[in-house]
Amino acid sequence: MNNFSKFEDKPVNTRIILAGLWASVTLCYLYGDYFELYTPGKTQGLIDGHNLLNSPVKLLMASVVLAIPAVMVFLSLMLKPVLNRILNIIFGIFFTVVMLLIGISSFSDWYLFYSFFAAVECVITLLIIKHAWKWKKID
Repeated sequence: MNNFSKFEDKPVNTRIILAGLWASVTLCYLYGDYFELYTPGKTQGLIDGHNLLNSPVKLLMASVVLAIPAVMVFLSLMLKPVLNRILNIIFGIFFTVVMLLIGISSFSDWYLFYSFFAAVECVITLLIIKHAWKWKKID
């Protein structure tokens, strides 16, 4: 073998994998919402107040829900394994279901990008569930 194919390959800690997955899914959420601003009528709806988040309560609820994946990046690194595993499985399932529903309901020409992001986000959250579920126990 030559020098270019010899690299150290140590297993990645489950906490780091989970934090990376949560960071990835958070970025997908941000890009999806950002790209939505380019759909017809969206900016006018924001100006007129005719949009999904047209009240302070709805805006707060959306903020709380979207803060979870961002905070899970940190919590995946810091929480004790038992609680960490439970929260990753619960929130992984929750966000998978939410994105499945959004992806299915967003299937139209101008929202194909949203369905794409929803599919990617589902794959990522399913990976979160898988890694949390298979977290090795100490014998």
